[in-house]
Amino acid sequence: MKYMATYDLMESIRNTNEWMGATARAMASYPVFALSMNPMLQLTAAWGDVAERSFSRMVVKPDWGIRSIVGPKGQDHLIDVTTIVEKPFCNLIQFSVRRRAPMNRRVMLVAPMSGHYATLLRSTVTSLLPDCDVFITDWHNARDIPVSAGKFDVEDYTLYLVDFMKALGPDTHVIAVCQPAPLALAATAYLAAEDPAAQPRTLTLIGGPVDPDAAATDVTDFGRRITMGQLEQMAIQRVGFKYNGAGRLVYPGLLQLQSFMSMNAERHAKAFSEQIMRVANGEASDHDAHNRFYDEYLAVMDMTAEFYLSTVERIFKNREIAQNAFTVQGKKVDIGAITQVAVMTVEGAEDDISAPGQCVAALAMLTGLDPSKKTQHLEPGAGHYGIFAGKSWRLNIRPLVLGFIDDHSGKGKPIKLASAQ
Repeated sequence: MKYMATYDLMESIRNTNEWMGATARAMASYPVFALSMNPMLQLTAAWGDVAERSFSRMVVKPDWGIRSIVGPKGQDHLIDVTTIVEKPFCNLIQFSVRRRAPMNRRVMLVAPMSGHYATLLRSTVTSLLPDCDVFITDWHNARDIPVSAGKFDVEDYTLYLVDFMKALGPDTHVIAVCQPAPLALAATAYLAAEDPAAQPRTLTLIGGPVDPDAAATDVTDFGRRITMGQLEQMAIQRVGFKYNGAGRLVYPGLLQLQSFMSMNAERHAKAFSEQIMRVANGEASDHDAHNRFYDEYLAVMDMTAEFYLSTVERIFKNREIAQNAFTVQGKKVDIGAITQVAVMTVEGAEDDISAPGQCVAALAMLTGLDPSKKTQHLEPGAGHYGIFAGKSWRLNIRPLVLGFIDDHSGKGKPIKLASAQ
């Protein structure tokens, strides 16, 4: 019960701000004020509109919003989101393209579980769909998972990836974005030792902290400064009674959002003040650039306490992946056991979250892999977001990744999926 009060306090503050925004918008838009020349009314209504939308998005899972793609013959193909494997903490879902035969490229996107939903990769999915069968890990919000479902830490995360790779079969190409890069590497190494026939064809690691000490960032500096006891005391709370996960220890998404916003506070403050002026002047729209970005950015999810703490301790502080000392259920995971899977790393030269050097470190760890199966790319001028969803991804990185997949693909026909467990 100790931390339920603080969790509910944060939710109460969020709820109050949403209510204040709605109230300000409604009051300042009252018809009796329509003939008033006082500009404060328009500004108040605009502030209320932006505030209500922003604070309401913080507790809503965004929709994928991928309705259709255009086929090679110019016809629209509708998209269905179907569940392939269902688990308590994550589902493996597929974006099924109607009236299209299975593609030779089968891609499993491993979405980050670092405070945002998998929909953060919406544009990545959209860009791959015309050329690939796309699957993605859809991580669940910990606040909605009952305590009876048990724990979920970095070892459980790794085993989830193992099960997903097995379900999709060996002709799969795995692309891990940001946070899951070291654990996707570990899952592949786990399969190399335990079930070699289930290994994917290729593994692409994009902007992930395989070796956090390879290049310092604010994230790695924070991990070194704070002790695990301090971190647990500061960051971990219990889910309140409002949600199905009542009583579960979590790292709240609202707390993570506060950290995200503080990293670029001046830029965010400017963005919101400019949006208020656009709304007041009638220049904003429901899906303008500001709303498209912040509808996704503000939608945050809770992580289980054991996953968050074990990530900081084992991946960042102890560097178990980087030192090839990671274990799963008591078994050592040897990165050097990977001898068949082609591996590519992608980094952004201006990435301030996972700096250049952290991801490419994976290639030196692959001591059993032939150099012809190792590839690296450093994208000039690209930040963290740009290397998987921005301009750099669209223009440069996506073609390189697809070319890498084709270079290391089998020539066989698409195979039928294994039955979901």
